[in-house]
Amino acid sequence: MSTPLTNTAKRLVHGDKAPPCNLVIMGAGGDLTRRLLMPALYNLVRTGLLPDQFSLIGVDRQDLTDEGFRDRLDQAVRSFASEKSYSAEFDETHWKHLLAQVSYVRGDFNDPELYRTLKQRLDGENRDHATSENAIFYLAVASRFFGLVVNHLGQSGLVEEGPERYRRVIIEKPFGNDYESARALNQQILRTLHEDQIYRMDHFLGKETVQNIMVKRFANGIFEPLWNRNHIDHVQITVAETVGVESRAGFYETTGAMRDMVPNHVFQLLALICMEPPNSFCADAIRTEKTKALDAVHVINPQTDIVRGQYRAGSRDGKALKGYREEDGIQPESLTETYVAMKLGVDSWRWSGVPFYLRTGKRMAQRSTEISIEFKRPPFSLFRDTQTEELEPNTLILKLQPDEGASLAFGAKIPGPAIQLGQVHMDFHYKDYFQNAPSTGYETLIYDCMIGDATLFQRADSVEAGWRIVQPYLDLCKEQPDALLEFYPAGGQGPTKADALLETSGRKWRKLS
Repeated sequence: MSTPLTNTAKRLVHGDKAPPCNLVIMGAGGDLTRRLLMPALYNLVRTGLLPDQFSLIGVDRQDLTDEGFRDRLDQAVRSFASEKSYSAEFDETHWKHLLAQVSYVRGDFNDPELYRTLKQRLDGENRDHATSENAIFYLAVASRFFGLVVNHLGQSGLVEEGPERYRRVIIEKPFGNDYESARALNQQILRTLHEDQIYRMDHFLGKETVQNIMVKRFANGIFEPLWNRNHIDHVQITVAETVGVESRAGFYETTGAMRDMVPNHVFQLLALICMEPPNSFCADAIRTEKTKALDAVHVINPQTDIVRGQYRAGSRDGKALKGYREEDGIQPESLTETYVAMKLGVDSWRWSGVPFYLRTGKRMAQRSTEISIEFKRPPFSLFRDTQTEELEPNTLILKLQPDEGASLAFGAKIPGPAIQLGQVHMDFHYKDYFQNAPSTGYETLIYDCMIGDATLFQRADSVEAGWRIVQPYLDLCKEQPDALLEFYPAGGQGPTKADALLETSGRKWRKLS
């Protein structure tokens, strides 16, 4: 196992150009590299954050030359730029400079010769282009290869660090498929790597609004005093997609909505809402508080706290939509869930008694990722002799996509002689206040790895805490694959039984429209 670098040796200030480094993408022939990683690197170079001494080495089994690989990436990035609304024209100079630093290595991930070739290539890049001995290995491969690749990286000496050299590994999700497999994978890779070398990727955490949750909470005196059980009635977290499984049928059939979204994306949002203030913006301080928040979540009772669903044929805007079982590559009797909703409780002093409602699904009425924080209603007695039928709750809505921002709903008197209240929405959109350049969501995460800031990456204990919460549900589905499965029309609001999670206590979901 390598000797870890000290934090002072590897941390830079945000906004500085990253130090010289080499980025090795294992599985570079896949869609992730073309659609997300390479456009993110282009955005980093055009904003002056990518190091001048930089190399990108793509690794895959496909029979490609350096030039053929560059051509693929060139087409992908130009397509990305043409689809986005840039304030400036495509930056040919920076892009061509970046593309000239790209090369390709063909090989099998289980072949030791591949790693010897990589070692020689890295030595050559440093010798010819002064990229330094710093290296990041990005595992854009199927999850079954994670442990295998890390083992080979260790055996070949590619992750050995030194006083002036870092070696880091970015691992894409899914990190395990249940509690035991996540623990086993952590134990396997930690035999080769130190925790501070491992960057477990969750691209949701690269979104500005997610990062801004801590700023809203801890830098604003109007919110932080209210952020507790005394003032908040309940919290809803929604991750709704209008798309179906598209080309991911093989992956989705064995994964489902729960494994795909909840222990990673959704629980990271939950942790940011529930965590206590860290003592600094140091990565470990923040990640410790997030893990403590997840550790305080009740282990769910799947019979009472969860609704799972699968979309059937439906329509949206007059357009017919297939059911899940009719999608290409899906089994006609599939019992895989495409929707899951749950009710959680958090056993902490701040949140005791406050229910958290989480939902995620495909083929919903609207694409929306948001966190809705509903505050308790004040006493109604003052308004009992007026035309006001009830007091609407104050609600703070943190919007992640598709339009990043926030809104605050509160009551105001409707003009006229009678006392009637209406709901007012104060909306904040990032694009109205800040220049929001098009991004893939990976820019911040890649840059943070280059400068050694692991704040937005998951730590081993956080990953395991997320799986622990949902393990009873996974056990039930393994024993009874059709358990709890409801159906909902594509283009709708989800299964009607999901409404009962809230209605039994007089609450309701925010409508997707």
